[in-house]
Amino acid sequence: MRILHVIPSLAARFGGPPKAAQELCRELVRRGEEVCIYTTDIDGRERLQVPVDSARRDKDGIECWYFSTRGSGLYGVSVALVNTVRRNIRNFDVVHIHSLYRFSTAVAAFYCRKYGVPYIMRPHGTLDPYIYQRHRMRKTIYERLIENRNLERAAAVHFTAAEEMSLAQSLGLKFRGVVVPLGIDVSLPSSSDDVLRAQFAHQWPETSGKRTILFFGRITQKKGLDLLVKAFGQIAREHGDVHLFLAGPDDEDYGRKVRAWLADEGVTNRATFAGMLTGASKEAALAAADVFVLPSYTENFGLAVIEALAAGIPCIISNRVNIWRELSSAGAAIVVKCDAHELASAIVALLNSPDLRSRLSDAGRKLVADQYTWATAADRMIALYREVAASRPNSSLQTA
Repeated sequence: MRILHVIPSLAARFGGPPKAAQELCRELVRRGEEVCIYTTDIDGRERLQVPVDSARRDKDGIECWYFSTRGSGLYGVSVALVNTVRRNIRNFDVVHIHSLYRFSTAVAAFYCRKYGVPYIMRPHGTLDPYIYQRHRMRKTIYERLIENRNLERAAAVHFTAAEEMSLAQSLGLKFRGVVVPLGIDVSLPSSSDDVLRAQFAHQWPETSGKRTILFFGRITQKKGLDLLVKAFGQIAREHGDVHLFLAGPDDEDYGRKVRAWLADEGVTNRATFAGMLTGASKEAALAAADVFVLPSYTENFGLAVIEALAAGIPCIISNRVNIWRELSSAGAAIVVKCDAHELASAIVALLNSPDLRSRLSDAGRKLVADQYTWATAADRMIALYREVAASRPNSSLQTA
């Protein structure tokens, strides 16, 4: 099959969505599929320093186009994208469109319908009522003009968790939903890797001899960092050997608020802001963590959680992380409400119980190996692509 992915940006600062799209495409190429990505040069307030408006093939065999954009916003208006989509869209068997309320989405969906190319949309959590209700007046106009039609006429709307699809269905929108979870590369470091733990303590000496509570994600409002700081303050006043380690980009300058809350709790010197970590530094942080916490107010999947589980880190998540039911059923994580006191109690319970940490670690590793690898995700996605592509008039593809 010839498969096109259209995504507004592949900038690393945008976290899980670009990472997941690239890793899925990499696995599809490994399976022998022909994959192309159309994206833009958006990188927050800046522009990615990449060649634009021409094709290049990366080391994994993926043909990738970065299109130049106009203006300073995230909408991403691009004349070059329009021209290339109009010229090339008919050459693909299926198109996978990422994100709503973006120029690239509107263009790709329009030309797919115009030329009869089946397309799949992935909303990236924007149909969660918590996010959907924000900027409602502006969104309503856009939806009536563009987005509702995009969803209704999509061959499928791709959700990564059953909870994400259920929340979207509660809005009363018309679409055909399918659930295909994301995956990860399971060759992550073990949390028992003493070499990496020593490297972590050397790189961040303030953590030496401390039990580390790890947060991995963007420093932003929806991640529940207000809850985490309040819970940590409560724990730190009673336990002198804990340290909070926050790893992730702070593009919105939200870290200023988090630091102010830490100061209010009197624990500023017991927290580290590491910024965005990749490569060996990321592996060291995963290996050294004693507990992983993600108390988000909304989270359509939570790729960082899966990475933590694969590394064997005992995890605590809120019941707004959309894979919470799957993790709870498997006994792979502690699930709490978005409440600081409940969160603090769960963290203390984990820190005080080696047996509980061991059980969660084992269950988490097993769950990831069974359900959340890219091999499993690619199998499911290829089956969906074949089903969707076969619906195209005169298609030679048959459903799997």
